[in-house]
Amino acid sequence: MESTPGDASGAARPAEINALLGRGTHFEGKLFFEGRERIDGSFKGEIRGEDVLVIGEGAVVAGEVHVATCIVTGGEVDANIRARDAIELYAPSRVTGTLHAPAIFIDRGVRFEGSCKMAPLDEETPAPVETPAEARSGDPG
Repeated sequence: MESTPGDASGAARPAEINALLGRGTHFEGKLFFEGRERIDGSFKGEIRGEDVLVIGEGAVVAGEVHVATCIVTGGEVDANIRARDAIELYAPSRVTGTLHAPAIFIDRGVRFEGSCKMAPLDEETPAPVETPAEARSGDPG
């Protein structure tokens, strides 16, 4: 068994890949997967999965990503990434976009441009909450 990058527990987990978009492969559209997916080719569109997405060296990914865990080990990513569990970025990746997950790791040497929100995902965006100061400013007297 081989352990996965960022496995802080030190416990070995199988690194079996359920699907692979290999080097030299270009795909545009929507990708839905279960298990572990690896992309080493070019993908443009929407990616949704219940488990782990690995974006490898040489990959070019653009669009929207909604997964449990996203691990970028190389390549170029221009996407908004939302992960239920974690996002991990390793050198020499180049990532542009927004990251939103309860745990975010960015390795030294990663080129990242965008914004991060380290918090649990909200299923629905809540209505803005009025602060006491805003409530008082609207009172007539």
